[in-house]
Amino acid sequence: MLPGMRGRHSSTELIKPRLALVGAGNLARALAASLPGAGYTIDVIVSRRQAASLRRARRLAGKVGASAVVVGGAQIHAEVVWFCVPDSAIPGAAAALKEAADWQGKVALHSSGALTSDELSVLRQRGAAVASVHPLMTFVRASQPPLAGVPFAIEGDRKAVQAARAIVQNMSGQPFAIRKLDKGAYHAWGMFASPLLTALLAAGERIAAAAGVPREGAKKRVLPILRQTLANYAALGAAESFSGPIARGDVETVRKHLRVLRAIPGTREVYIALARAALRDLPAKNRAALEKILKL
Repeated sequence: MLPGMRGRHSSTELIKPRLALVGAGNLARALAASLPGAGYTIDVIVSRRQAASLRRARRLAGKVGASAVVVGGAQIHAEVVWFCVPDSAIPGAAAALKEAADWQGKVALHSSGALTSDELSVLRQRGAAVASVHPLMTFVRASQPPLAGVPFAIEGDRKAVQAARAIVQNMSGQPFAIRKLDKGAYHAWGMFASPLLTALLAAGERIAAAAGVPREGAKKRVLPILRQTLANYAALGAAESFSGPIARGDVETVRKHLRVLRAIPGTREVYIALARAALRDLPAKNRAALEKILKL
């Protein structure tokens, strides 16, 4: 039986564990929006002492009927403790809370995509089962995406992995196993999927400006082709979705692009890197000629 899942009237009817969230940032807000609907009670939101952090914790706690406490005064009774803090803060937060609970039998989770469950080893040493549980999703302050359908990469101690999988499934997420040694590559993949894609779009806005299209206009005008590209990728895969001058082997058009981009700092290098990746991974004509002009 998982921690906190105590029988009510029969051996098959179980109570879901209570949770404590450490941190009140973007991920914690998303979890707080999804967990109650999945039947979970959030007991407490643990915050740093800084006034702004405590205000965020109190606001979030008020939405879910929890208490907001600072690290130094926390007393945690929940069966599952989910650390929603920046990667660099995970070991320190775990160490700061090692006296806040009897960790024997509890589950401690963190949500770093790059770091392993071993970041919570100080709590493992005190009897907790630990795991890393990373949602493959982007979280920003002004947006709160639903967690239904979101993949969660999970690794760690067996008991904690079982608890995490159950929580994710009850939120209608999609849990999957990741090996510790693969987390670096996994997180780099996630970087390509969202943050670096956003960086590419920002570079595109500067190129649009050089074409006389202001930033807001560029964002509006580029959305249809972005949506169709993603729809094609989802339905057809990368190779069948690839179009444009490299796919056609149009050397002169690529040469013109490279010439124009010299006047827009940094964009030529991005173009060349992505064009080379396209030649390596995607169908293209006139490869030899394109490779020649794409040499820096």
